[in-house]
Amino acid sequence: MVTPRKAVAVSAVQFACTDDISTNVNTAERLVRSAHAKGANIILIQELFEGYYFCQAQREDFIQRAKPYKGHPTIFRMQQLAKELGVVIPVSFFEEANNAHYNSIAIIDADGSDLGLYRKSHIPDGPGYQEKFYFNPGDTGFKVFQTKFAKIGVAICWDQWFPEAARAMVLQGAEILFYPTAIGSEPQDQGLDSCDHWKRVMQGHAGANVVPLVASNRIGREIIETEHGKSTITFYGNSFIAGPTGEIVAAANDKDEDVLVAEFDLDKIKSKRHAWGVFRDRRPELYKVLLTLDGINPIL
Repeated sequence: MVTPRKAVAVSAVQFACTDDISTNVNTAERLVRSAHAKGANIILIQELFEGYYFCQAQREDFIQRAKPYKGHPTIFRMQQLAKELGVVIPVSFFEEANNAHYNSIAIIDADGSDLGLYRKSHIPDGPGYQEKFYFNPGDTGFKVFQTKFAKIGVAICWDQWFPEAARAMVLQGAEILFYPTAIGSEPQDQGLDSCDHWKRVMQGHAGANVVPLVASNRIGREIIETEHGKSTITFYGNSFIAGPTGEIVAAANDKDEDVLVAEFDLDKIKSKRHAWGVFRDRRPELYKVLLTLDGINPIL
Protein backbone atom coordinates (compact mmCIF):
# COMPACT_ATOMS: atom_id res chain seq x y z
CA MET A 1 0.00 0.00 0.00
CA VAL A 2 1.36 3.42 -0.99
CA THR A 3 1.84 5.82 1.91
CA PRO A 4 -0.10 9.06 1.28
CA ARG A 5 2.01 12.18 1.01
CA LYS A 6 1.44 15.28 3.06
CA ALA A 7 -0.14 18.20 1.26
CA VAL A 8 2.41 20.47 -0.44
CA ALA A 9 2.39 24.23 0.13
CA VAL A 10 3.59 26.42 -2.74
CA SER A 11 4.37 30.12 -2.78
CA ALA A 12 4.83 32.98 -5.22
CA VAL A 13 6.65 36.09 -4.04
CA GLN A 14 6.28 39.50 -5.70
CA PHE A 15 8.35 42.66 -5.31
CA ALA A 16 9.69 45.74 -7.07
CA CYS A 17 13.30 45.46 -8.20
CA THR A 18 15.99 48.09 -7.89
CA ASP A 19 19.01 47.89 -10.18
CA ASP A 20 21.28 46.76 -7.35
CA ILE A 21 21.93 43.03 -7.07
CA SER A 22 22.57 42.99 -3.33
CA THR A 23 19.36 44.89 -2.55
CA ASN A 24 17.24 42.59 -4.72
CA VAL A 25 18.77 39.37 -3.43
CA ASN A 26 18.24 40.58 0.14
CA THR A 27 14.59 41.30 -0.69
CA ALA A 28 14.18 37.89 -2.27
CA GLU A 29 15.67 36.21 0.81
CA ARG A 30 13.41 38.18 3.14
CA LEU A 31 10.33 37.14 1.18
CA VAL A 32 11.45 33.50 0.95
CA ARG A 33 11.81 33.50 4.74
CA SER A 34 8.33 35.00 5.03
CA ALA A 35 6.90 32.31 2.74
CA HIS A 36 8.63 29.61 4.79
CA ALA A 37 7.14 31.10 7.97
CA LYS A 38 3.72 30.72 6.33
CA GLY A 39 4.41 27.04 5.72
CA ALA A 40 5.56 27.08 2.08
CA ASN A 41 7.61 24.14 0.79
CA ILE A 42 8.33 25.34 -2.79
CA ILE A 43 8.88 29.08 -3.26
CA LEU A 44 8.96 30.87 -6.62
CA ILE A 45 10.85 34.15 -7.12
CA GLN A 46 10.15 36.30 -10.20
CA GLU A 47 12.17 36.23 -13.43
CA LEU A 48 15.63 37.89 -13.55
CA PHE A 49 15.14 39.32 -10.06
CA GLU A 50 18.78 40.44 -9.61
CA GLY A 51 18.08 43.77 -11.31
CA TYR A 52 15.93 45.81 -13.62
CA TYR A 53 14.42 44.08 -16.63
CA PHE A 54 17.19 45.29 -18.93
CA CYS A 55 15.63 43.93 -22.15
CA GLN A 56 13.82 47.21 -22.73
CA ALA A 57 17.01 48.26 -24.56
CA GLN A 58 19.60 46.74 -26.88
CA ARG A 59 22.80 47.68 -25.06
CA GLU A 60 26.15 45.91 -25.21
CA ASP A 61 26.99 46.88 -21.62
CA PHE A 62 23.97 44.97 -20.33
CA ILE A 63 25.42 41.73 -21.73
CA GLN A 64 28.06 42.04 -19.02
CA ARG A 65 25.35 41.25 -16.47
CA ALA A 66 25.51 37.58 -17.46
CA LYS A 67 27.41 35.12 -15.26
CA PRO A 68 28.31 31.43 -15.66
CA TYR A 69 25.99 28.87 -14.10
CA LYS A 70 28.69 27.16 -12.06
CA GLY A 71 29.84 29.31 -9.18
CA HIS A 72 27.03 31.83 -9.62
CA PRO A 73 26.92 33.82 -6.35
CA THR A 74 23.13 34.24 -6.19
CA ILE A 75 22.52 30.56 -6.87
CA PHE A 76 25.02 29.67 -4.14
CA ARG A 77 23.31 32.01 -1.67
CA MET A 78 19.92 30.50 -2.46
CA GLN A 79 21.37 27.01 -2.01
CA GLN A 80 22.42 27.97 1.51
CA LEU A 81 18.99 29.48 2.19
CA ALA A 82 17.12 26.44 0.82
CA LYS A 83 19.20 24.10 2.98
CA GLU A 84 18.69 26.23 6.10
CA LEU A 85 14.91 26.44 5.66
CA GLY A 86 14.31 23.04 4.04
CA VAL A 87 12.53 24.55 1.02
CA VAL A 88 12.76 24.29 -2.77
CA ILE A 89 13.73 27.48 -4.63
CA PRO A 90 13.88 27.88 -8.44
CA VAL A 91 16.47 30.63 -9.10
CA SER A 92 16.22 32.74 -12.28
CA PHE A 93 19.42 34.27 -13.70
CA PHE A 94 21.13 35.61 -16.85
CA GLU A 95 23.52 32.84 -17.87
CA GLU A 96 26.80 33.11 -19.78
CA ALA A 97 27.93 29.82 -21.36
CA ASN A 98 31.11 30.48 -23.34
CA ASN A 99 29.84 32.56 -26.28
CA ALA A 100 26.17 31.76 -25.68
CA HIS A 101 23.79 33.52 -23.31
CA TYR A 102 20.55 32.19 -21.86
CA ASN A 103 17.61 33.23 -19.73
CA SER A 104 17.96 30.36 -17.28
CA ILE A 105 16.70 28.94 -14.01
CA ALA A 106 18.42 26.61 -11.55
CA ILE A 107 16.26 24.37 -9.37
CA ILE A 108 17.50 24.17 -5.78
CA ASP A 109 16.14 21.30 -3.68
CA ALA A 110 15.32 21.44 0.02
CA ASP A 111 18.74 20.09 1.03
CA GLY A 112 20.52 22.85 -0.94
CA SER A 113 21.48 20.59 -3.84
CA ASP A 114 21.26 21.91 -7.40
CA LEU A 115 18.92 19.64 -9.39
CA GLY A 116 19.80 21.15 -12.75
CA LEU A 117 19.07 23.88 -15.23
CA TYR A 118 16.29 24.92 -17.59
CA ARG A 119 16.96 27.46 -20.35
CA LYS A 120 14.05 29.54 -21.65
CA SER A 121 12.82 28.09 -24.94
CA HIS A 122 10.65 30.85 -26.40
CA ILE A 123 12.46 34.19 -26.74
CA PRO A 124 10.28 37.28 -27.36
CA ASP A 125 11.26 40.25 -29.48
CA GLY A 126 9.05 43.33 -29.40
CA PRO A 127 9.06 46.91 -28.09
CA GLY A 128 10.22 46.83 -24.46
CA TYR A 129 10.85 43.07 -24.51
CA GLN A 130 13.87 42.75 -26.81
CA GLU A 131 15.16 39.47 -25.45
CA LYS A 132 16.53 38.11 -28.72
CA PHE A 133 19.36 40.66 -28.47
CA TYR A 134 20.54 39.00 -25.24
CA PHE A 135 19.42 35.38 -25.16
CA ASN A 136 19.98 32.35 -27.34
CA PRO A 137 16.95 30.06 -27.62
CA GLY A 138 17.17 27.50 -24.84
CA ASP A 139 18.62 24.09 -25.70
CA THR A 140 17.55 22.04 -22.68
CA GLY A 141 14.05 21.21 -23.85
CA PHE A 142 11.21 21.19 -21.34
CA LYS A 143 12.20 19.42 -18.15
CA VAL A 144 10.79 18.24 -14.86
CA PHE A 145 12.63 18.07 -11.56
CA GLN A 146 12.07 15.59 -8.74
CA THR A 147 12.25 17.70 -5.60
CA LYS A 148 11.76 16.62 -2.01
CA PHE A 149 8.10 17.65 -2.10
CA ALA A 150 6.90 17.10 -5.68
CA LYS A 151 7.89 16.60 -9.27
CA ILE A 152 7.79 20.09 -10.76
CA GLY A 153 7.92 21.67 -14.19
CA VAL A 154 9.46 25.13 -14.50
CA ALA A 155 9.31 27.35 -17.58
CA ILE A 156 9.97 31.08 -17.96
CA CYS A 157 7.75 34.04 -18.86
CA TRP A 158 7.09 33.95 -22.65
CA ASP A 159 7.02 30.13 -22.40
CA GLN A 160 3.78 30.58 -20.47
CA TRP A 161 1.89 31.57 -23.62
CA PHE A 162 2.51 28.18 -25.25
CA PRO A 163 0.22 25.30 -24.25
CA GLU A 164 2.68 22.82 -25.77
CA ALA A 165 5.22 23.69 -23.07
CA ALA A 166 2.81 23.03 -20.22
CA ARG A 167 1.61 19.78 -21.76
CA ALA A 168 5.19 18.60 -22.39
CA MET A 169 6.09 19.10 -18.73
CA VAL A 170 2.99 17.37 -17.40
CA LEU A 171 3.46 14.47 -19.83
CA GLN A 172 6.85 13.97 -18.18
CA GLY A 173 5.19 13.79 -14.78
CA ALA A 174 5.15 17.37 -13.51
CA GLU A 175 2.68 17.66 -10.64
CA ILE A 176 2.90 21.46 -10.34
CA LEU A 177 3.86 24.07 -12.96
CA PHE A 178 5.92 27.18 -12.12
CA TYR A 179 6.36 30.30 -14.26
CA PRO A 180 8.66 33.13 -13.10
CA THR A 181 7.79 36.24 -15.08
CA ALA A 182 8.60 39.86 -15.95
CA ILE A 183 5.64 41.44 -17.74
CA GLY A 184 3.87 44.76 -17.64
CA SER A 185 2.88 47.69 -19.81
CA GLU A 186 3.76 48.00 -23.49
CA PRO A 187 6.04 51.00 -24.19
CA GLN A 188 4.62 51.44 -27.70
CA ASP A 189 0.99 51.38 -26.49
CA GLN A 190 0.27 52.48 -22.94
CA GLY A 191 -3.39 51.60 -23.46
CA LEU A 192 -2.64 47.90 -23.96
CA ASP A 193 -3.10 45.87 -20.78
CA SER A 194 -2.37 42.14 -21.18
CA CYS A 195 -2.81 41.24 -17.50
CA ASP A 196 -6.14 39.43 -17.68
CA HIS A 197 -5.11 37.64 -20.90
CA TRP A 198 -1.85 36.60 -19.23
CA LYS A 199 -3.69 35.10 -16.26
CA ARG A 200 -6.36 33.34 -18.30
CA VAL A 201 -3.81 31.59 -20.54
CA MET A 202 -2.06 30.05 -17.53
CA GLN A 203 -5.33 29.21 -15.81
CA GLY A 204 -6.07 27.26 -18.98
CA HIS A 205 -2.78 25.35 -18.65
CA ALA A 206 -3.70 24.39 -15.08
CA GLY A 207 -7.20 23.30 -16.05
CA ALA A 208 -6.21 21.50 -19.27
CA ASN A 209 -3.53 19.49 -17.47
CA VAL A 210 -5.32 19.20 -14.09
CA VAL A 211 -2.34 20.49 -12.10
CA PRO A 212 -1.75 23.49 -9.82
CA LEU A 213 0.19 26.39 -11.32
CA VAL A 214 2.26 29.15 -9.71
CA ALA A 215 3.13 32.44 -11.46
CA SER A 216 5.39 35.11 -9.97
CA ASN A 217 5.70 38.58 -11.56
CA ARG A 218 7.44 41.77 -10.50
CA ILE A 219 5.84 45.14 -9.73
CA GLY A 220 7.10 48.71 -10.03
CA ARG A 221 8.02 51.24 -12.71
CA GLU A 222 11.39 50.74 -14.41
CA ILE A 223 13.03 53.31 -16.69
CA ILE A 224 15.85 52.18 -18.98
CA GLU A 225 18.01 54.40 -21.16
CA THR A 226 17.82 52.99 -24.67
CA GLU A 227 19.43 53.84 -28.00
CA HIS A 228 16.30 55.90 -28.76
CA GLY A 229 15.87 57.62 -25.38
CA LYS A 230 14.11 56.52 -22.21
CA SER A 231 11.82 53.47 -22.17
CA THR A 232 9.42 52.78 -19.32
CA ILE A 233 7.56 49.65 -18.26
CA THR A 234 5.18 49.49 -15.31
CA PHE A 235 5.16 45.85 -14.25
CA TYR A 236 1.70 44.71 -13.28
CA GLY A 237 2.39 42.05 -10.67
CA ASN A 238 -0.83 40.05 -10.22
CA SER A 239 1.20 37.00 -9.23
CA PHE A 240 -1.16 34.12 -8.56
CA ILE A 241 -1.61 30.46 -7.68
CA ALA A 242 -4.17 28.43 -9.61
CA GLY A 243 -5.69 25.12 -8.65
CA PRO A 244 -6.10 22.06 -10.88
CA THR A 245 -9.31 23.28 -12.55
CA GLY A 246 -7.73 26.65 -13.32
CA GLU A 247 -9.41 28.39 -10.39
CA ILE A 248 -7.35 31.16 -8.76
CA VAL A 249 -6.82 30.29 -5.10
CA ALA A 250 -4.41 33.11 -4.18
CA ALA A 251 -3.64 36.38 -5.96
CA ALA A 252 -1.61 39.56 -5.50
CA ASN A 253 -2.50 43.02 -6.81
CA ASP A 254 -0.61 45.21 -9.27
CA LYS A 255 1.14 47.49 -6.78
CA ASP A 256 2.10 45.77 -3.53
CA GLU A 257 4.85 43.44 -2.42
CA ASP A 258 3.29 40.12 -1.51
CA VAL A 259 3.84 36.53 -0.45
CA LEU A 260 1.19 34.09 -1.66
CA VAL A 261 0.82 30.59 -0.22
CA ALA A 262 -1.57 27.78 -1.09
CA GLU A 263 -1.64 24.12 -0.16
CA PHE A 264 -2.50 21.19 -2.42
CA ASP A 265 -3.14 17.49 -1.85
CA LEU A 266 -1.19 16.14 -4.82
CA ASP A 267 -2.36 12.56 -4.35
CA LYS A 268 -5.99 13.67 -4.52
CA ILE A 269 -5.24 15.80 -7.59
CA LYS A 270 -3.48 12.87 -9.24
CA SER A 271 -6.60 10.74 -8.83
CA LYS A 272 -8.75 13.51 -10.27
CA ARG A 273 -6.35 13.94 -13.23
CA HIS A 274 -6.50 10.25 -14.05
CA ALA A 275 -10.28 10.05 -13.63
CA TRP A 276 -10.89 13.10 -15.83
CA GLY A 277 -9.37 11.27 -18.80
CA VAL A 278 -7.51 14.08 -20.54
CA PHE A 279 -4.33 11.99 -20.61
CA ARG A 280 -6.04 8.64 -21.13
CA ASP A 281 -7.86 9.89 -24.23
CA ARG A 282 -4.98 11.69 -25.94
CA ARG A 283 -4.29 10.81 -29.60
CA PRO A 284 -0.59 11.60 -30.18
CA GLU A 285 -0.68 10.01 -33.64
CA LEU A 286 -3.05 12.81 -34.73
CA TYR A 287 -0.88 15.65 -33.46
CA LYS A 288 1.87 15.55 -36.11
CA VAL A 289 0.75 18.96 -37.36
CA LEU A 290 2.23 20.37 -34.14
CA LEU A 291 5.68 19.54 -35.53
CA THR A 292 5.18 22.11 -38.32
CA LEU A 293 5.26 25.90 -38.50
CA ASP A 294 2.85 26.22 -41.43
CA GLY A 295 0.53 23.30 -40.71
CA ILE A 296 2.01 21.33 -43.64
CA ASN A 297 5.76 20.82 -43.62
CA PRO A 298 7.28 19.08 -40.59
CA ILE A 299 10.38 20.50 -38.94
CA LEU A 300 12.96 17.73 -39.25
